[in-house]
Amino acid sequence: MSVPSVNIAIIGAGLMGREIASAIQRWPALIDHPVRPRVTAVCDIQPAALDWFDQIDTVTTKVTDYQDLLADPSIDVVYVAVRHDLHERIYSDVIAAGKSLLAEKPFGIDASAAAAILDAVVAHPESFVRCSSEMPFYPGAQMAINYVRSGALGTIVEARNSFLHASDVDVDKPIGWKRQNRFCGEAGVLNDLGLHTWHVPLRLGWEPEAVYGVLQNIVDQRPGPDGALVDCDTWDNAVLHSWTRHEGTRFPLITETKRIDPGQKNTWVFEAIGLDGGVRFSTKNPKSVEVFSVVDVPGSGKEQVWQQIDAGSQSVWPTVTGANFEFGFSDSILQMWAVFLAERDGSLGDRFGCVTPEEAVATHGIFAAAQLSHAEGRAIRPQGMRITG
Repeated sequence: MSVPSVNIAIIGAGLMGREIASAIQRWPALIDHPVRPRVTAVCDIQPAALDWFDQIDTVTTKVTDYQDLLADPSIDVVYVAVRHDLHERIYSDVIAAGKSLLAEKPFGIDASAAAAILDAVVAHPESFVRCSSEMPFYPGAQMAINYVRSGALGTIVEARNSFLHASDVDVDKPIGWKRQNRFCGEAGVLNDLGLHTWHVPLRLGWEPEAVYGVLQNIVDQRPGPDGALVDCDTWDNAVLHSWTRHEGTRFPLITETKRIDPGQKNTWVFEAIGLDGGVRFSTKNPKSVEVFSVVDVPGSGKEQVWQQIDAGSQSVWPTVTGANFEFGFSDSILQMWAVFLAERDGSLGDRFGCVTPEEAVATHGIFAAAQLSHAEGRAIRPQGMRITG
């Protein structure tokens, strides 16, 4: 059966741009997807960065000015992975050009930028816009989400969502743009990683009523281009303690974003505990999902038990991969794109979707509340929550 083609352009030929291009080459692994994407164009201000894309045979356009891509009528969708301070201008230009956009987090360097991008979305409904967040597409994460939605928790007690790195443990690591407020934003690690920890809570309806932020700038200087130490002024780690509600019950939600968590590489963790049940999942053990229950143990009576389930390979969109096989990061990228393009096509239905512009804007209100909380030593109610549906 023939399906329509979607031509994709990438702005930003770095790590994630290459990851996206690679994942889309595996599109035939998806079963009965309604569209077929082709990466046809790429843009980067560094010409040498474009060379890698010569091995993608569908790429016919390589440019250093993204406006050339926006003027190309053959391009349907644009993926953008650039510095946070460039988000507002480039995202707004993509949207105004009528292209669909899969944007990288944090969807603007601050709340004002994010709101301006959302205004552009509202002004141009022909542009379908979502924000990147791939970790919830792990099968184990989907099992945990569905467990919570099933009502199996009973009365909720607490929940946690974390994204943990140790990429900045090396104090001699040269400074990069993500370690400078003028490029990354004053929210620091929250801008860089925070959407990973709020995609699922916000999708579950867990909008925070109050936030208490505990923020750390652990390494305040790093080597600059000439080796001399320069100020590293972003937050390295951020732990947010929030009050929110699940089915009317108020409960504590902890979200953690850390660049300096010794022993971690790239770990996403979700946990929700209730009086009747509980669920845990971590990408550190990507096949393992733990569920809690009270069971009858022969000879012992009722006992509290954490049980382990293997999640397998199947996520939101079915694939040809055997259901018992393992799932990895590149698979989560493929799933995110499958979901993005299916929703753009109107074919996603009620399946779990990518981050909406409204959700992305809401995170900026949460991050601003966390920073003010840290400065004043008190819980703060987030402002600017514009989530709909």
